[in-house]
Parts: sequence; C-alpha cells; structure tokens
Amino acid sequence: MTNEEIIIAGFGGQGVLSMGKILAYSGIMQNLEVSWMPSYGPEMRGGTANVTVILSNERISSPILSAYDTAIILNQQSLDKFEPMVKPGGTLIYDDNGISVPPSRKDISVYLVQAAKAASEKNMSKIFNMIVLGGYLKVNPIVSLENVEAGLKKSLPERHHKLIPANIEGLKLGAEIIQKIR
Repeated sequence: MTNEEIIIAGFGGQGVLSMGKILAYSGIMQNLEVSWMPSYGPEMRGGTANVTVILSNERISSPILSAYDTAIILNQQSLDKFEPMVKPGGTLIYDDNGISVPPSRKDISVYLVQAAKAASEKNMSKIFNMIVLGGYLKVNPIVSLENVEAGLKKSLPERHHKLIPANIEGLKLGAEIIQKIR
C-alpha cells in the first residue's frame, strides 16, 4: 500500500508550491489518490510558504495533517517548525543554503541536497525546486520519472513546455547529488 504524507516548506519564490503541484499531478498520472493543500503568507515572494501533499492508493480522508512521513525543508524557519512533526522513522530532506542550525533528530533519516549550490554552479536557478524534487524521488521513488514528465505537462502552461527538458535535467541532477546524513 502506498500512503505518503509530505510537507514541502520554504520561502515564497523557491518553487515550493509548484514542486508540490508537480508531485500531485505526477501522482494523478500514476493513478494515485492525491491531496494538495498550499499555505502561504500574504507577502508571497520572500514570505514563508508550504504545501502538504498526500499520495495514496486509498481514499484520503483529510488533507489536514499533524505529522508527516517526509519533510522537504528549504529554510531555517521551516526546519524549526516542521522537523518535530516528522513521524519517527520518517525522512527529512533539506538544502543547507540558509540553514544555520541543521536537523538534530536521530530517530529519522536525514538527507542533504545542495540544490541551491548545484543550481548556481550550473546556471539553473530557475529549476532549483526540480533539483530538490529529484533528490526526494531518488530517496522515495513514489512516482516514476515518466509520470513526473506527464505531471509537468499538466501543471505547466503550454507556453512553458519548452522548459520541460531542463526540468527533467534538474530532477536527474537532484538524484545524483542527494546524500544521506543519517
């Protein structure tokens, strides 16, 4: 049975909501039940943003969660808020850019994906979020790359479909650079 409850959190402008949307559409393409629930401050870009995504083989009873299987964290405020909410035995994936106090829990798996650094080095800043998502999918291949590509086609306006190959490249890069911390 598949049931994955995910929180993706960071600053507005980092692609947090679109990462969740692409993951949700990818789940739909894989015939999973899906819930996508965004949350963001009124300031949007630069303010905090998070999205809860649930992917399941079974009907989802509620999109409201108090604990998560996986937390994907992109800033210190989100790490402080959501690290305690990862279920024991769960997974926390983070980009250390802007993180001054790294994750400390010992009862969860912790992965580092230096997506901001890789995006900067490869001049791919627009697909930072896809690098992060690629790292997550390496750790938990809940949806196939083929379905992520289909999800991208569904979630991106047609005028942006020319960017899909770069997004796929970002996914592959994320899978290459993610590293287990504990």
